[in-house]
Amino acid sequence: MKILILGAGKMGSFFVDLLSFEHETAVYDVDPHRLRFMYNTRRFTSLDEIRDFAPELVINAVSLNYTIDVFRQVTPYLPKDCILSDIASVKTNLKDYYDSCGFRYVSTHPMFGPTFANLGALSNENAIIINEGDYMGRVLFRDIYSRLGLHICEYSFQEHDEIVAYSLSIPFVSTFVFAAVMKHQDAPGTTFKRHMAIAKGVLSEDRTLLREILFNPHTTGQVSKIRQELKDLIEIIDAKDKDALNRYIDRIESHIK
Repeated sequence: MKILILGAGKMGSFFVDLLSFEHETAVYDVDPHRLRFMYNTRRFTSLDEIRDFAPELVINAVSLNYTIDVFRQVTPYLPKDCILSDIASVKTNLKDYYDSCGFRYVSTHPMFGPTFANLGALSNENAIIINEGDYMGRVLFRDIYSRLGLHICEYSFQEHDEIVAYSLSIPFVSTFVFAAVMKHQDAPGTTFKRHMAIAKGVLSEDRTLLREILFNPHTTGQVSKIRQELKDLIEIIDAKDKDALNRYIDRIESHIK
């Protein structure tokens, strides 16, 4: 299959490495310096090269805020039977774009990234395939993700963004709060060091990704839950209420069993 990857960043490079030995692949990026170390794949910097390549599948791996814009730039150069795909962490506005673009499409979200995941050992990681769009596209990505040993779930666009608001916005916001109040420790404890490592990893993510996760329409409701929990915990601490603290810990322990 002829597959075009849009964007030569970390995830674009990952998909090139993953697919280039079984498919005819090409990667497109406007910055030729990002293409220097791409191996076993064709490297494009112009849209005319995309037209000549005539891909059967396009995987859009550019930064989230450019996803739709890049689709609009390249679609005039694609065969009409080409399948469009994205791996965006937030799907807001993508369904409307796909419904109006005139191309078949498949949307997925590999729930791992280069910051924390070991891209060579992903058997404990997850992937979401949107259950709307082209059937054969979904079959193709299910095969790709299954070969990586990923646990695969299927959700609608709406369900996906609700889940992401829960699974990403809560840890991101919790990490932001930790980083906001922390100060240097000469002799940090183990828990502090672990939180620090997580904070450094989250804050090294692309700021567009962080912004889109936090500006997900479903995030506010999740963050409001954190605010309420902090309020309840502060009241327990101020009152030094041992029984209330025990009940609180019992309740939150039940969430992680």
